Amino acid sequence: MRMLHTSDWHIGRTFHGVDLLSDQERALGAVAELVIEESVDVVLIPGDIYDRSIPSADAIAVCNRGFEAIRAAGATIVATSGNHDSPTRLGAGASFAAVGGLHLRTTVAQADRPVLLADDHGDIAMYGIPYLEPEITRAELGVPQARSHADILDAAMARIRADLARRGDIRSVILAHAFVVGGAATGSERSISVGGVETVPLSAFAGIDYVALGHLHSPQTLSESVRYSGSPLPYSFAENSHRKAVWIIDLDESGLREVRRRDLPSVRGLSRLTGTLDELLDDPAHAEAQEHYVSATLTDTARPVDPLRKLRERFPHVVHVEWARPEGNPELRYRERVRGRRDTEVAQSFLTDVRGAPSAGEMAWLEKALAAAVAEPDRQPAPLPLAGELTA
Repeated sequence: MRMLHTSDWHIGRTFHGVDLLSDQERALGAVAELVIEESVDVVLIPGDIYDRSIPSADAIAVCNRGFEAIRAAGATIVATSGNHDSPTRLGAGASFAAVGGLHLRTTVAQADRPVLLADDHGDIAMYGIPYLEPEITRAELGVPQARSHADILDAAMARIRADLARRGDIRSVILAHAFVVGGAATGSERSISVGGVETVPLSAFAGIDYVALGHLHSPQTLSESVRYSGSPLPYSFAENSHRKAVWIIDLDESGLREVRRRDLPSVRGLSRLTGTLDELLDDPAHAEAQEHYVSATLTDTARPVDPLRKLRERFPHVVHVEWARPEGNPELRYRERVRGRRDTEVAQSFLTDVRGAPSAGEMAWLEKALAAAVAEPDRQPAPLPLAGELTA
Protein backbone atom coordinates (compact mmCIF):
# COMPACT_ATOMS: atom_id res chain seq x y z
CA MET A 1 0.00 0.00 0.00
CA ARG A 2 1.20 3.48 -0.81
CA MET A 3 0.33 6.37 1.51
CA LEU A 4 0.84 10.13 1.39
CA HIS A 5 1.36 11.98 4.68
CA THR A 6 0.31 15.63 4.87
CA SER A 7 -0.92 17.70 7.81
CA ASP A 8 -1.61 21.10 9.35
CA TRP A 9 -3.58 22.53 6.47
CA HIS A 10 -4.97 25.31 8.73
CA ILE A 11 -7.68 26.15 6.21
CA GLY A 12 -8.95 29.66 6.91
CA ARG A 13 -5.70 31.00 8.36
CA THR A 14 -4.56 34.51 7.51
CA PHE A 15 -0.99 35.72 7.08
CA HIS A 16 -0.48 39.10 8.75
CA GLY A 17 -4.12 39.80 8.00
CA VAL A 18 -4.01 38.56 4.38
CA ASP A 19 -6.54 35.91 3.33
CA LEU A 20 -4.80 32.69 2.26
CA LEU A 21 -7.75 30.67 1.00
CA SER A 22 -6.75 30.87 -2.67
CA ASP A 23 -3.16 29.88 -1.80
CA GLN A 24 -4.42 27.01 0.32
CA GLU A 25 -6.66 25.75 -2.46
CA ARG A 26 -3.70 25.73 -4.84
CA ALA A 27 -1.61 23.83 -2.29
CA LEU A 28 -4.31 21.17 -1.86
CA GLY A 29 -4.56 20.91 -5.62
CA ALA A 30 -0.82 20.15 -5.70
CA VAL A 31 -1.36 17.37 -3.13
CA ALA A 32 -4.10 15.89 -5.32
CA GLU A 33 -1.76 16.00 -8.34
CA LEU A 34 0.85 14.05 -6.36
CA VAL A 35 -1.79 11.45 -5.50
CA ILE A 36 -2.24 10.83 -9.22
CA GLU A 37 1.46 11.01 -10.07
CA GLU A 38 2.48 8.62 -7.28
CA SER A 39 -0.59 6.31 -7.51
CA VAL A 40 -1.30 6.91 -3.82
CA ASP A 41 -3.85 4.65 -2.13
CA VAL A 42 -4.36 6.53 1.15
CA VAL A 43 -3.80 10.14 2.26
CA LEU A 44 -3.07 10.60 5.98
CA ILE A 45 -3.95 13.96 7.64
CA PRO A 46 -3.09 14.05 11.37
CA GLY A 47 -4.92 17.16 12.47
CA ASP A 48 -5.28 20.93 12.22
CA ILE A 49 -7.31 20.67 9.07
CA TYR A 50 -8.93 24.00 9.91
CA ASP A 51 -7.30 26.95 11.63
CA ARG A 52 -10.15 27.60 14.04
CA SER A 53 -12.82 25.60 15.79
CA ILE A 54 -15.60 27.42 13.92
CA PRO A 55 -14.34 27.82 10.35
CA SER A 56 -15.95 30.22 7.93
CA ALA A 57 -18.23 29.03 5.15
CA ASP A 58 -15.49 29.86 2.62
CA ALA A 59 -12.92 27.83 4.57
CA ILE A 60 -15.27 24.84 4.68
CA ALA A 61 -15.84 25.13 0.93
CA VAL A 62 -12.07 25.18 0.21
CA CYS A 63 -11.51 22.20 2.50
CA ASN A 64 -14.32 20.21 0.90
CA ARG A 65 -12.98 20.91 -2.57
CA GLY A 66 -9.56 19.70 -1.37
CA PHE A 67 -11.09 16.47 -0.07
CA GLU A 68 -13.01 16.02 -3.32
CA ALA A 69 -9.89 16.56 -5.44
CA ILE A 70 -7.96 13.95 -3.45
CA ARG A 71 -10.81 11.44 -3.67
CA ALA A 72 -11.20 12.10 -7.40
CA ALA A 73 -7.46 11.43 -7.75
CA GLY A 74 -8.09 7.94 -6.40
CA ALA A 75 -7.08 8.03 -2.71
CA THR A 76 -8.97 7.18 0.45
CA ILE A 77 -8.54 9.77 3.22
CA VAL A 78 -7.91 9.09 6.91
CA ALA A 79 -7.85 12.22 9.11
CA THR A 80 -7.86 13.27 12.74
CA SER A 81 -8.60 16.53 14.55
CA GLY A 82 -5.87 18.80 15.91
CA ASN A 83 -5.75 21.45 18.61
CA HIS A 84 -7.10 24.07 16.18
CA ASP A 85 -10.05 21.93 15.09
CA SER A 86 -13.36 21.38 16.82
CA PRO A 87 -13.57 17.58 17.19
CA THR A 88 -17.38 17.74 17.32
CA ARG A 89 -17.76 19.89 14.21
CA LEU A 90 -15.07 18.14 12.18
CA GLY A 91 -16.45 14.74 13.14
CA ALA A 92 -20.08 15.58 12.37
CA GLY A 93 -21.34 13.16 9.75
CA ALA A 94 -18.20 11.02 10.02
CA SER A 95 -20.05 7.73 9.49
CA PHE A 96 -21.71 9.14 6.38
CA ALA A 97 -18.42 10.55 5.08
CA ALA A 98 -16.73 7.18 5.54
CA VAL A 99 -19.02 5.69 2.90
CA GLY A 100 -17.48 8.18 0.45
CA GLY A 101 -13.91 7.36 1.45
CA LEU A 102 -13.27 10.07 4.09
CA HIS A 103 -12.56 8.46 7.47
CA LEU A 104 -12.53 10.94 10.37
CA ARG A 105 -11.27 10.03 13.84
CA THR A 106 -11.98 12.91 16.25
CA THR A 107 -12.92 11.37 19.61
CA VAL A 108 -11.18 9.46 22.39
CA ALA A 109 -13.64 6.60 21.96
CA GLN A 110 -12.53 6.14 18.34
CA ALA A 111 -8.78 6.06 19.06
CA ASP A 112 -8.64 2.26 19.32
CA ARG A 113 -11.16 1.66 16.52
CA PRO A 114 -9.01 1.46 13.41
CA VAL A 115 -9.88 2.13 9.83
CA LEU A 116 -9.16 -1.23 8.21
CA LEU A 117 -7.86 -0.97 4.66
CA ALA A 118 -6.56 -3.90 2.66
CA ASP A 119 -3.87 -4.43 0.05
CA ASP A 120 -2.54 -7.59 -1.59
CA HIS A 121 -0.96 -8.69 1.71
CA GLY A 122 -3.98 -8.30 3.97
CA ASP A 123 -5.41 -5.66 6.28
CA ILE A 124 -3.69 -2.57 7.64
CA ALA A 125 -5.06 -1.07 10.86
CA MET A 126 -4.99 2.74 10.78
CA TYR A 127 -5.59 4.37 14.15
CA GLY A 128 -6.37 8.08 14.49
CA ILE A 129 -5.41 9.74 17.78
CA PRO A 130 -6.92 13.24 17.81
CA TYR A 131 -5.37 16.03 19.84
CA LEU A 132 -5.85 14.95 23.46
CA GLU A 133 -6.06 17.75 26.01
CA PRO A 134 -5.16 16.15 29.38
CA GLU A 135 -7.69 18.12 31.42
CA ILE A 136 -10.54 17.09 29.12
CA THR A 137 -9.63 13.49 28.24
CA ARG A 138 -7.97 11.97 31.32
CA ALA A 139 -11.24 10.80 32.89
CA GLU A 140 -12.46 9.16 29.69
CA LEU A 141 -9.11 7.44 29.25
CA GLY A 142 -9.25 6.12 32.82
CA VAL A 143 -6.21 8.04 34.09
CA PRO A 144 -7.67 10.73 36.40
CA GLN A 145 -4.23 11.47 37.85
CA ALA A 146 -2.71 12.28 34.44
CA ARG A 147 -1.45 15.83 33.95
CA SER A 148 0.98 15.64 31.03
CA HIS A 149 0.47 14.86 27.36
CA ALA A 150 2.82 11.90 27.78
CA ASP A 151 0.52 10.33 30.38
CA ILE A 152 -2.51 10.83 28.18
CA LEU A 153 -0.82 9.46 25.05
CA ASP A 154 0.41 6.40 26.98
CA ALA A 155 -3.18 5.68 28.00
CA ALA A 156 -4.42 6.01 24.41
CA MET A 157 -1.58 3.84 23.10
CA ALA A 158 -2.36 1.18 25.70
CA ARG A 159 -5.84 0.88 24.22
CA ILE A 160 -4.44 0.71 20.71
CA ARG A 161 -1.87 -1.96 21.63
CA ALA A 162 -4.62 -4.01 23.26
CA ASP A 163 -6.66 -3.84 20.06
CA LEU A 164 -3.62 -4.78 17.95
CA ALA A 165 -2.97 -7.78 20.22
CA ARG A 166 -6.51 -9.02 19.66
CA ARG A 167 -6.07 -8.77 15.89
CA GLY A 168 -2.88 -10.81 15.80
CA ASP A 169 -0.31 -10.30 13.04
CA ILE A 170 -1.43 -7.10 11.36
CA ARG A 171 0.41 -4.04 10.08
CA SER A 172 -0.33 -0.77 11.83
CA VAL A 173 -0.34 2.96 11.09
CA ILE A 174 -1.02 5.73 13.61
CA LEU A 175 -2.02 9.32 13.01
CA ALA A 176 -1.32 11.54 16.04
CA HIS A 177 -1.42 15.26 16.74
CA ALA A 178 1.24 15.88 19.37
CA PHE A 179 4.59 17.51 20.15
CA VAL A 180 7.09 14.62 20.18
CA VAL A 181 10.49 15.02 21.81
CA GLY A 182 13.08 15.73 19.12
CA GLY A 183 10.76 17.82 16.98
CA ALA A 184 11.53 21.48 16.27
CA ALA A 185 8.85 24.15 16.30
CA THR A 186 8.87 26.92 13.69
CA GLY A 187 7.07 29.56 15.75
CA SER A 188 3.77 29.51 13.87
CA GLU A 189 2.36 26.64 15.96
CA ARG A 190 0.03 27.36 18.85
CA SER A 191 1.27 25.98 22.17
CA ILE A 192 -0.58 22.89 23.38
CA SER A 193 0.68 23.17 26.96
CA VAL A 194 -2.15 23.95 29.36
CA GLY A 195 -0.98 23.40 32.92
CA GLY A 196 1.25 20.44 32.05
CA VAL A 197 4.16 19.19 30.00
CA GLU A 198 3.30 19.30 26.30
CA THR A 199 5.96 16.95 24.86
CA VAL A 200 5.63 13.20 24.52
CA PRO A 201 8.48 10.67 24.08
CA LEU A 202 9.29 9.05 20.78
CA SER A 203 9.28 5.67 22.54
CA ALA A 204 5.50 5.93 22.96
CA PHE A 205 5.12 4.77 19.34
CA ALA A 206 7.48 1.79 19.49
CA GLY A 207 6.43 -1.16 17.34
CA ILE A 208 4.14 0.78 14.97
CA ASP A 209 4.94 0.41 11.27
CA TYR A 210 4.43 4.10 10.48
CA VAL A 211 3.45 7.12 12.61
CA ALA A 212 2.13 10.20 10.80
CA LEU A 213 2.50 13.19 13.09
CA GLY A 214 0.83 16.58 12.97
CA HIS A 215 1.34 19.84 14.89
CA LEU A 216 4.84 21.01 13.87
CA HIS A 217 4.99 22.92 10.59
CA SER A 218 8.25 21.77 8.99
CA PRO A 219 9.00 18.30 7.51
CA GLN A 220 10.95 16.34 10.13
CA THR A 221 12.22 12.78 10.60
CA LEU A 222 12.31 11.66 14.24
CA SER A 223 12.98 8.05 13.26
CA GLU A 224 12.59 6.09 10.05
CA SER A 225 8.96 5.33 10.92
CA VAL A 226 7.97 8.48 12.88
CA ARG A 227 7.75 11.77 10.96
CA TYR A 228 6.15 15.19 10.69
CA SER A 229 5.11 16.26 7.21
CA GLY A 230 4.72 19.92 8.15
CA SER A 231 2.18 22.33 6.70
CA PRO A 232 1.64 22.72 2.93
CA LEU A 233 2.21 26.49 3.17
CA PRO A 234 4.50 28.67 5.33
CA TYR A 235 2.58 30.45 8.08
CA SER A 236 5.35 32.73 9.40
CA PHE A 237 8.42 34.49 8.02
CA ALA A 238 10.48 32.14 10.19
CA GLU A 239 9.54 29.44 7.66
CA ASN A 240 10.96 31.27 4.65
CA SER A 241 13.87 28.81 4.49
CA HIS A 242 11.63 25.72 4.64
CA ARG A 243 10.68 23.79 1.53
CA LYS A 244 7.23 22.41 2.12
CA ALA A 245 6.78 18.71 1.41
CA VAL A 246 4.82 15.52 1.94
CA TRP A 247 6.02 11.98 2.66
CA ILE A 248 5.30 9.04 0.37
CA ILE A 249 5.20 5.80 2.38
CA ASP A 250 5.23 2.26 1.02
CA LEU A 251 4.16 -0.71 3.14
CA ASP A 252 4.83 -4.28 2.02
CA GLU A 253 3.92 -7.62 3.57
CA SER A 254 6.42 -7.19 6.43
CA GLY A 255 5.68 -3.54 7.26
CA LEU A 256 7.49 -0.33 6.35
CA ARG A 257 9.49 -0.69 3.15
CA GLU A 258 10.36 2.87 2.08
CA VAL A 259 9.65 6.54 2.83
CA ARG A 260 10.34 9.23 0.26
CA ARG A 261 10.03 12.99 0.43
CA ARG A 262 8.18 14.90 -2.30
CA ASP A 263 8.55 18.66 -2.26
CA LEU A 264 5.46 20.77 -2.85
CA PRO A 265 5.54 23.67 -5.30
CA SER A 266 5.89 27.09 -3.70
CA VAL A 267 2.58 28.93 -4.04
CA ARG A 268 4.08 32.27 -3.05
CA GLY A 269 7.55 32.96 -1.66
CA LEU A 270 8.49 34.88 1.47
CA SER A 271 11.06 37.69 1.53
CA ARG A 272 12.52 39.78 4.32
CA LEU A 273 13.94 43.05 2.96
CA THR A 274 16.04 45.64 4.79
CA GLY A 275 17.07 49.07 3.56
CA THR A 276 15.88 52.62 3.10
CA LEU A 277 12.53 53.13 1.44
CA ASP A 278 14.18 54.41 -1.74
CA GLU A 279 16.56 51.43 -1.83
CA LEU A 280 13.70 48.95 -1.56
CA LEU A 281 11.72 50.75 -4.25
CA ASP A 282 14.59 51.11 -6.72
CA ASP A 283 17.12 48.32 -6.19
CA PRO A 284 16.84 45.72 -9.02
CA ALA A 285 18.22 43.09 -6.63
CA HIS A 286 14.74 42.92 -5.06
CA ALA A 287 12.93 42.12 -8.32
CA GLU A 288 12.29 38.49 -7.33
CA ALA A 289 10.47 39.61 -4.19
CA GLN A 290 7.84 41.50 -6.17
CA GLU A 291 5.58 38.43 -6.22
CA HIS A 292 6.42 37.33 -2.66
CA TYR A 293 4.87 38.09 0.69
CA VAL A 294 7.25 40.76 1.99
CA SER A 295 8.32 41.86 5.45
CA ALA A 296 10.23 45.15 5.16
CA THR A 297 12.53 46.73 7.72
CA LEU A 298 13.20 50.40 6.87
CA THR A 299 16.49 52.00 7.89
CA ASP A 300 15.78 55.61 6.90
CA THR A 301 17.15 58.29 9.25
CA ALA A 302 13.66 59.78 9.57
CA ARG A 303 10.49 57.72 9.71
CA PRO A 304 9.10 57.58 6.15
CA VAL A 305 5.61 58.90 5.51
CA ASP A 306 3.03 56.30 4.40
CA PRO A 307 5.65 53.63 3.59
CA LEU A 308 3.19 50.73 3.25
CA ARG A 309 1.31 52.38 0.39
CA LYS A 310 4.53 53.27 -1.39
CA LEU A 311 6.00 49.79 -0.98
CA ARG A 312 2.85 48.18 -2.35
CA GLU A 313 3.38 50.01 -5.63
CA ARG A 314 6.34 47.68 -6.20
CA PHE A 315 5.55 44.81 -3.80
CA PRO A 316 1.78 44.30 -3.92
CA HIS A 317 1.96 41.51 -1.31
CA VAL A 318 3.90 43.37 1.38
CA VAL A 319 2.28 42.44 4.70
CA HIS A 320 4.59 43.89 7.36
CA VAL A 321 6.62 47.10 7.64
CA GLU A 322 8.73 48.33 10.54
CA TRP A 323 11.15 51.19 11.00
CA ALA A 324 14.54 50.53 12.61
CA ARG A 325 16.38 53.83 12.96
CA PRO A 326 20.02 53.04 12.15
CA GLU A 327 21.93 55.47 14.34
CA GLY A 328 22.08 55.55 18.13
CA ASN A 329 22.57 52.91 20.77
CA PRO A 330 19.16 51.59 21.91
CA GLU A 331 20.76 50.23 25.07
CA LEU A 332 21.57 53.69 26.44
CA ARG A 333 19.37 54.71 29.32
CA TYR A 334 17.03 57.60 28.62
CA ARG A 335 18.68 59.70 31.36
CA GLU A 336 22.06 59.30 29.68
CA ARG A 337 20.65 60.20 26.29
CA VAL A 338 19.14 63.51 27.45
CA ARG A 339 21.83 64.56 29.94
CA GLY A 340 23.22 68.04 29.08
CA ARG A 341 20.61 68.67 26.37
CA ARG A 342 18.25 71.65 26.36
CA ASP A 343 14.50 71.05 26.67
CA THR A 344 14.02 72.24 23.11
CA GLU A 345 16.52 69.66 21.81
CA VAL A 346 14.86 66.84 23.74
CA ALA A 347 11.41 67.81 22.45
CA GLN A 348 12.71 68.16 18.87
CA SER A 349 14.33 64.71 19.07
CA PHE A 350 11.06 63.22 20.34
CA LEU A 351 9.06 64.72 17.50
CA THR A 352 11.60 63.51 14.95
CA ASP A 353 11.39 59.97 16.32
CA VAL A 354 7.61 59.70 16.28
CA ARG A 355 6.61 61.68 13.17
CA GLY A 356 9.60 63.17 11.38
CA ALA A 357 11.63 66.37 11.80
CA PRO A 358 9.49 69.38 12.80
CA SER A 359 9.40 72.43 10.55
CA ALA A 360 10.83 75.82 11.53
CA GLY A 361 7.33 77.09 12.30
CA GLU A 362 6.57 74.10 14.50
CA MET A 363 9.85 74.62 16.36
CA ALA A 364 8.94 78.26 16.97
CA TRP A 365 5.64 77.23 18.57
CA LEU A 366 7.45 74.57 20.58
CA GLU A 367 9.96 77.08 21.93
CA LYS A 368 7.15 79.48 22.92
CA ALA A 369 5.35 76.67 24.76
CA LEU A 370 8.47 75.64 26.64
CA ALA A 371 9.27 79.26 27.52
CA ALA A 372 5.75 79.75 28.87
CA ALA A 373 6.04 76.59 30.97
CA VAL A 374 9.35 77.76 32.47
CA ALA A 375 8.02 81.25 33.18
CA GLU A 376 4.86 80.01 34.96
CA PRO A 377 5.23 80.71 38.68
CA ASP A 378 5.32 77.77 41.00
CA ARG A 379 2.08 77.20 42.81
CA GLN A 380 2.48 76.95 46.55
CA PRO A 381 0.33 74.32 48.24
CA ALA A 382 -2.29 75.61 50.63
CA PRO A 383 -1.17 75.38 54.27
CA LEU A 384 -2.60 72.55 56.35
CA PRO A 385 -4.99 73.60 59.10
CA LEU A 386 -3.52 73.80 62.60
CA ALA A 387 -4.77 71.50 65.30
CA GLY A 388 -8.09 72.66 66.57
CA GLU A 389 -8.89 74.83 63.54
CA LEU A 390 -12.11 74.28 61.66
CA THR A 391 -12.25 74.58 57.90
CA ALA A 392 -15.27 75.12 55.72
